Amino acid sequence: MDAALLAAAVDHAGGQRLIEAGCGAGAVLMQIAARRPDLELVGLERDTAAAALARENVTLNSARAEIVEGDVAAGFRALGLAPFDWAASNPPFFDDPGSLRAPGPGKRGAWMADDGLAAWTRFLLKAVREGGRIVVIHRADRLADLLALLGETAGSFAIRPIHPFADEPAKRVLVRAIKTGKAPLRILPPLILHDREGGKHTPEAEAILRGEAALPF
Repeated sequence: MDAALLAAAVDHAGGQRLIEAGCGAGAVLMQIAARRPDLELVGLERDTAAAALARENVTLNSARAEIVEGDVAAGFRALGLAPFDWAASNPPFFDDPGSLRAPGPGKRGAWMADDGLAAWTRFLLKAVREGGRIVVIHRADRLADLLALLGETAGSFAIRPIHPFADEPAKRVLVRAIKTGKAPLRILPPLILHDREGGKHTPEAEAILRGEAALPF
């Protein structure tokens, strides 16, 4: 679900470039490629096995994407790439091993940000040109941290809360920022994922999952 929502939050003008930090096996990249086939994509992944799966997915989906092995903690400059128009990420949700029961070794990299959320935001801020867009999906209770960290050199924040049900608090937030942006912060209408009438997803969420709708900012 998080991958689908992140992909749906990317809109662009033709001929632009996007990097995803921590692309895993390529779930987000492949959905962006299906939605935006003229967008040039790069995925960064430190886990060799996941990077290999991502490359296989690129081939199977004939996607316009390149997978690069590297660590977010090393910084964007270590990649030797020109700044991008877009940077997207679904960072690991936890950076304190004591905050939850330790996941299995195979999932630890996806769950634990070894160098903290700040390492991810620093990478994203360096990865885009001035005026470039950063899109992140994360836990709703880390929203203040995201705004503070991204606010070092970005602004024009737009926030879309993601609620599991209409009568429950948001558990996720999609945050878009613009590097050097100065526009006022905007809180957008929420997306409700499920209803209580027996359907698995609300019509809005179902349309996004099927690639029939986007999440504009």
